[in-house]
Amino acid sequence: MSFSEKTLFEVTDANRKAWDQSAPLHKAGAEWEHLKSAFEAGNHTVFDATASGVLNDIGIADKSCVQICCNNGRELLSLKSMGARRCLGIDQSQAFLDQARELNRAAGHDCAFVCADIYALPEDVPDDFDVGLITIGVLNWMPDLVRFFSVVSQLLRPGAELVIYETHPFLEMFDPRAEDPFVPSMSYFQREPLVDSDPIVYDGNPGGTGSENYWFVHTFADILNAAIDAGFKFRFMQEYPHSNREVDYAIYETRDVKIPMCYALVLELA
Repeated sequence: MSFSEKTLFEVTDANRKAWDQSAPLHKAGAEWEHLKSAFEAGNHTVFDATASGVLNDIGIADKSCVQICCNNGRELLSLKSMGARRCLGIDQSQAFLDQARELNRAAGHDCAFVCADIYALPEDVPDDFDVGLITIGVLNWMPDLVRFFSVVSQLLRPGAELVIYETHPFLEMFDPRAEDPFVPSMSYFQREPLVDSDPIVYDGNPGGTGSENYWFVHTFADILNAAIDAGFKFRFMQEYPHSNREVDYAIYETRDVKIPMCYALVLELA
């Protein structure tokens, strides 16, 4: 079956299997034990200075928060450490949510988690959150941005804020593993997904083969138009020359000629 013949749910299910298969790699090293110990120590947050600044500016204390595609829950737990009243994390990987619940117990928090494809949420998921959070890489796993933002909007109350701290679409043009990683290797307007079978990790390719997965390249216009169509309006945006994704991309940070590597976007649900 070619990609064009696959349904949306076949694509998202393939990505789920790839994430489930990669989950043990994220728990195999000293970084996991360090993360768990930090949450056990109390009030730990994994947010960098940029994300912390944006979240502090909108205010998290005593608000209800939902993170869409929360992975192992480390960022959702960080929202709780910042004073959030009620926190829900949604992810389709049960293997990563098992890790999230372990970290939740270690932190002594009361965060809740739902395992579901974001395109097919259970009917009883709350729809009154004050703040939504989307972080690194989430949008690129989404084959249909319009439908995605429509679902996200249904999780939030009118006037709620959606915080997006993501990889900059411009960075998708570069491949840090290419022979010359500083020459663009892909069109900004790439439409077909990138199909890969490498294990999904953040700290360098460990080798081996994982499950086939699909990575979608979206332009900024794609992202903004989809959000506006879902009823969001613009509040704030800033672009940054630092990386918030895999360590391979750090090579672009130290160049004299800077490129946009990530961005923060705050939207409000009308």
